[in-house]
Amino acid sequence: MEMLGTVLKIVSEAAGLLLLLSILYQLVIGLFGFGKYKKDYQDHDPESRFLVLIPAHNEERVIGDIIRNLEEMDYPRELYDYYVIADNCTDRTAEVARKVGARVIETRKETPDAPTGKPIALRKALDSLGDYRTRYDLMMVFDADNLMDTNMFREVNSQYLDKNRPDFIQCYLGVKNKEGVVAWFCYSGYTLTNRFLDLAKHRLGLNCPIGGTGFAMSTEYLYARGGWTTMSLTEDFEIQVEATLEGRRILWNHCTRVYDEKPTKLRAAIRQRMRWGQGQWYVTFRNTGNVFRSFFSGRIGAGEFLSLLTYMYSVAALPLSVVHGVAAAGSWLIDPVKPLFTFSVSGVLTGAAVLAYSYFFLFYLANWMDNRIPFSFRTIPLMIGGFAANAVVGAFMQIGGLIRFRNQQNWVKTDHGITAKTVRPRECSPQLRRTAV
Repeated sequence: MEMLGTVLKIVSEAAGLLLLLSILYQLVIGLFGFGKYKKDYQDHDPESRFLVLIPAHNEERVIGDIIRNLEEMDYPRELYDYYVIADNCTDRTAEVARKVGARVIETRKETPDAPTGKPIALRKALDSLGDYRTRYDLMMVFDADNLMDTNMFREVNSQYLDKNRPDFIQCYLGVKNKEGVVAWFCYSGYTLTNRFLDLAKHRLGLNCPIGGTGFAMSTEYLYARGGWTTMSLTEDFEIQVEATLEGRRILWNHCTRVYDEKPTKLRAAIRQRMRWGQGQWYVTFRNTGNVFRSFFSGRIGAGEFLSLLTYMYSVAALPLSVVHGVAAAGSWLIDPVKPLFTFSVSGVLTGAAVLAYSYFFLFYLANWMDNRIPFSFRTIPLMIGGFAANAVVGAFMQIGGLIRFRNQQNWVKTDHGITAKTVRPRECSPQLRRTAV
């Protein structure tokens, strides 16, 4: 029993140390999100040619909105083409898209048991387009429920030309809807991470995460890698990791936004995040060794190595907390004379302080700095409810995703149906921006 107690103590302290180091790292990174945002690139005349792809599976209720949005972009119409990928649709998605003026690529499963999903739809669409590398400079991917600022192509074009043609540019991830506890925790999470993770990393010269929508990708790089080859349930995270390990650049654009529809029900959020968790665990396990090899071979520096590794294993926070708590409790039961740190007053107070700072304070600050929405006591219940909902969803994402990570074939669709007016920003300044609701 004494040996078991020693082992449990070591496990508990190791897990606690890893959690502490991860928290400290995130807090330090977040410091670079403070301060007024100033655009770090010069404006350029429209030059880049855009290929826009919109994967859509049974999206007849929302597909018309994004098409109308794309027709009204503040960018020369001859410099961008967009295609709706009607992927295994059983509704009127393709018909509605064509009716409002879109080009449509219809994809079907080769056999009833063949896998389906966004990565496969993108691969088939690119294969059907053929010479996309010579016809376009950048490819942008949007979800069917998205809306975007009408200045998006203009801002991405300017950043792309001014920053020596990077391989990726990820735009600010806005939210279409924030009514209700479930949608609110998505809104608060994105508002916080846009500034205190994505912008902060960009300011440090580190690659920012790719968010799955509203990102631009060099067609030269896309062609060089053989088209769209990612096949996990989180194709955005997979290509982010692979590109970073190759030494590619992923820039952040804080000047223009894509607006994504978020689930309004807990069950839908759980299903969506479970899929994300499965994909992130799969990509993490598959690429951990590659991260170390890329670092020791000099393809990525120490900063990028630490940034990528901590982001990859952010999905392990809850499982690691469970291991820490169970091991600490077991150690205390074997040797109850020693204090149980997990439940000590100092531990609880420290955790509460970190939570209040990182979840509440940073969100309200980001919401004011980027959205010009002041603090309101009326949102406190939403924040508390959102935190509780996020804890439930996070448990399914991190622990459930870990249990099911080997399954990368069963893609689960998130239903969409919310409409919103197209956002028309007066200029790039965050102080003048209004979000879609």
